Amino acid sequence: MGAKTFVVAGGTSGLGLEIARMLTVDHRVFVLGNVADEVAATTSELECAGTTCDVSSYDQVAHALDEVSRRYGAIDGLAHCASMWAGGALEEMSPEALHKAIDVNVLGTAYLLRETLIRMREQGRGNVVYIGALAVEKPRPGIPVYRATKNFGKSLVESLAQAEGTSGIKVMQIHPGPMHTKLQERVGAEFLDEIYAEPEQVAREVVRLLLLEPDDLYVSGQEVLRADGRW
Repeated sequence: MGAKTFVVAGGTSGLGLEIARMLTVDHRVFVLGNVADEVAATTSELECAGTTCDVSSYDQVAHALDEVSRRYGAIDGLAHCASMWAGGALEEMSPEALHKAIDVNVLGTAYLLRETLIRMREQGRGNVVYIGALAVEKPRPGIPVYRATKNFGKSLVESLAQAEGTSGIKVMQIHPGPMHTKLQERVGAEFLDEIYAEPEQVAREVVRLLLLEPDDLYVSGQEVLRADGRW
């Protein structure tokens, strides 16, 4: 099997960084991150390509994926790990915080999947793995907006997977529980379960899905739940 090209959105820290690290052993990786210094550090460490990209900007998403296509041709897979934490009761969140969470977790997901699938349909193959959250299956107090925005991605993936059928394009999702990442640091210890996975453990499952071949049929729509050490 020859080297493939993968885009890792949110690939400069946490789970995304571990996915990128595993893929660069045998494949071409292009990371997207919203902080220029973090993108530079990641591309230097992993010896891969990347660019600064705010996924809530359609123009930036389209430009970044155009760059990948120009550089490598086909996009074999997308790991969508970019996400924004939105904790706190609804009435405690500012309008600005609400807007940003929806921009990143809802519009950003729609933009990334739209532009990726357009390119994959042109080439007739490709794998998409959306990183959701265990919160979509298990409501928890204090995170109504985060859960709602991540449920958008879950619903979108389910519909897109059904639309693709057995076309050779697979749209899948994985819902990790708490992990030791920068996001978890912002969340706080009260949301860290007694049993949890490290990012590299979940990354192995994401990479497995990304490396599925086009003729591995009937797996589009695959959903991996409770990927937090208890699967």
